[in-house]
This record gives sequence, C-alpha cells and structure tokens, in this order.
Amino acid sequence: MPFALLKDRALISVSGPDAEHFLQNILTTDLDALNPGEAKPGALLTPQGKILFDFLISRTDENGFLLECRADVADDFVRRLMLYRLRAKAEIAKQDQVLVTVKWNEDSTASDSDSTTHADTRFRNVAVQRSYGAASDGGDAGAWQALRIANGIAESGTDYPLGDAFPHDVLLDETGGVGFRKGCYVGQEVVSRMQHRGTARRRVLIASAQVPLPGPGT
Repeated sequence: MPFALLKDRALISVSGPDAEHFLQNILTTDLDALNPGEAKPGALLTPQGKILFDFLISRTDENGFLLECRADVADDFVRRLMLYRLRAKAEIAKQDQVLVTVKWNEDSTASDSDSTTHADTRFRNVAVQRSYGAASDGGDAGAWQALRIANGIAESGTDYPLGDAFPHDVLLDETGGVGFRKGCYVGQEVVSRMQHRGTARRRVLIASAQVPLPGPGT
C-alpha cells in the first residue's frame, strides 16, 4: 500500500467532559455522525460563512478529539479555539512532534485493522487512511498530491486561501464536512442559505487535458 509522510500537518487535541458539545457548537462537522475510526473534514468559519481553518477531525475516546490541520496555522487555530471555549470544560493543545502519515489503496474495500488508523472519509473511490504517531521515512508525497487532485479534494494553502472560500466552494457540503441537520454553529446561517437557495457561485471541478495544463492560480 503506497504511503506518504505529511510534514506540513499538525494535530490539535481537544478533550474533556464538554469537548464534544463545545466543538459541535462552533464547527461545521456534525459530530453526531462521526464514528470511531473515521477522519471527517470540517471547518471553522467566520460569522460571514467563510473558511478560517479547515481540518480533519477524529475521535480519540469518549471525550477526546484530534483535529488535523496545516502546521503553519495550527497555533492560530489553537488561539481561535481558546477564544470560543469560555467556561467549557475542554482542554485544547497542539501536539508536539506527532507525525501524520497517509496511505491508500486503489481497492476502496481495502482497510487496515490497526485501531490507530482513521479512514479519510472524503474519498469515495479509493481507501485512504491516516495514522498519527510512528511513521516510516520517505513515501511518495507527489503520488499523494496526485491522488488528492484526481479525486477533487481541495485543501487550503495549496488550492485556496483561508478567509476567501465558502464551504460549498470547496465541496465540504459533498464530502461530509458540513452538517445540515445539526444546530447552530459559527457561520451557519450563511451556509444554510447557500444550501437551500443553491447560490454557490464557485465549485471544485476536475480538469484534464492531452497537453500540459496551466499553473496554479490561472
């Protein structure tokens, strides 16, 4: 099974008796639908509905979660979460020196039984798993980026700037990153209106050609 070590990713832990209630009230992801062993996409939005931070979230135990995000914005993400925490009984901390590894198999039914891995639910036609902790050196980062692009999975930094895109723009509504049946969260009113009125003006599409395509930003 091919793999890649993602050196540009970081982990933030949120744990405590109020952790789930706290996160459910501010993030786009519906945590009621987050099963053990899954890593679901999501975002923390501005009140105007634009993405401040994007991430993958998974459960560690009954009262604990891991948020995998870009390493270069992890400290800012922690500070923003702290701002919203108020009196909630939840501990928030960036995990130091934890490695993120992603591996995949073209057979979408293939899966490792290791309980430390989390299925990346954004992918529909390929089995993708993320593991946190021990990792093998090397891997093929280029193959991972090619796989992500071929499946239309957009990530901030590489594909769009934070603060510029709505969840619908980058398909979070289609990849399970937005819970439309959950209660209110930051930016929920704008996202719900876009969903019900069908007013999304930008969408991620997959382009292919028989000649080299123009560079990013074209």
